[in-house]
Amino acid sequence: MSFPRYPEYKDSGVEWLGEVPAHWETLRLKQVVSADRPITYGIVQAGENVEGGIPYIRPADMLEEDGVRSMEGLLKTSREIAASYSRSSLSAGDIVCSIGPSFGKLMLVPEELSGANLTQGTARVAIDEQHVRKYFFWALRAPESFNQWESSVGGATFRALNLGPLADTRVLSPRRSEQAAIAAFLDYETARIDALVEEQQRLIELLKEKRQAVISHAVTKGLDPGVPMKDSGVEWLGEVPAHWDTLPIKRDLEFLTSGSRGWASHYSDDGAAFIRIGNLTRDNINLDFSDLQRVSVPEGSEGERTKIKEHDLLFSITAYLGSVAVVPTELETAYVSQHIALARLFKERLLPRWVAYVTLSDVGKNYLSSQGYGGTKVQLSLEDVAELLVTAPPLDEQAAITSFLDHEIARIDALAEEGDSVIKLLQERRSALISAAVTGKIDVRGWQPPAGSSAPAETTQMEAI
Repeated sequence: MSFPRYPEYKDSGVEWLGEVPAHWETLRLKQVVSADRPITYGIVQAGENVEGGIPYIRPADMLEEDGVRSMEGLLKTSREIAASYSRSSLSAGDIVCSIGPSFGKLMLVPEELSGANLTQGTARVAIDEQHVRKYFFWALRAPESFNQWESSVGGATFRALNLGPLADTRVLSPRRSEQAAIAAFLDYETARIDALVEEQQRLIELLKEKRQAVISHAVTKGLDPGVPMKDSGVEWLGEVPAHWDTLPIKRDLEFLTSGSRGWASHYSDDGAAFIRIGNLTRDNINLDFSDLQRVSVPEGSEGERTKIKEHDLLFSITAYLGSVAVVPTELETAYVSQHIALARLFKERLLPRWVAYVTLSDVGKNYLSSQGYGGTKVQLSLEDVAELLVTAPPLDEQAAITSFLDHEIARIDALAEEGDSVIKLLQERRSALISAAVTGKIDVRGWQPPAGSSAPAETTQMEAI
């Protein structure tokens, strides 16, 4: 869909903004705010949560632009404290902007939160009656506004937006009727794009479920739907093909160990590869080398013990239980950290890729998560890993099924990646559309929603706020 440009433009006087429609004004946000309700932050010390008190909004309560996550989840302060902060009391239609470290979240205050308050991590922006509040909501959602805020924020550990830069945000102000038209256009178009994004997200979730189901079925039932079945003798495993065995991987283990402690002092930019939990993905049996640490390996047997070989199995044993990887043939010299168990198989009854896929299946994940111990840090012992119970078809059937899974998982992952790409393009389109509309790069004064569609509720109520 393409939109016309305005017939006449002028220099905005702001270098990064460039030309704007000739009849638009370039203002600062504070110039469109009610004179008796200036931009302000909220309560500094709200005290304990008070049942029946006055609710207040924190950045953590807000979504990016969809308002409060849960009305019931809002904390409440005493009426006395709220009264002492009457300057930051909210009215329906006010804009709330997060100004803490997660600055830039925005929401329009709904009727049910009229009279509520804020914390010091949020600011109230009360647009005056001469302007359309929803238009300025969208103007503040534009990349141009966020870029202004970003340039004013300092500090590496605590990056907060101050009221001064917020009040001085450059915004463009067309006529009021035009503001309403732009707001209605953006309400409709962003809702349409958001619906497409949600559709893609649902598709990706279905693909993930399909992926997991394909793995779980293949390693417990095989690929032949007509094969005779038998009771596995394991309640949570159920029936398996009659010619399959079930056994703990310790029956085919040549070697099992975990990495060494205290190697952090040996980190080196030009050392050997050091495989950590982050290199094991939760839903794939391939290693992730995007964040590869390196170490200078200390001399002695400790280095040799933790050195990995091709086709070794690597299990996460202190976090993300169920993460597993098979060491590829072409991997350079590498060692494992203390948080990874290294298992080397004889390959007489079990193929490493087979064991890895069983580990990724529902039965593998359920077993490992049930064996985890510890309070704040779930862990597995090496014995837990050795006792991992797996199905064991003949080796040629293991090879055939893993080859099938390699192909199917690659196909499903490609579809999921395609969905992610579509979402990214839609989000880029959404951001560009907001920017173009509130900076006058497109003229939507003649826009109307397609016949048979209905504008979002906030659009139909635009003139009321």
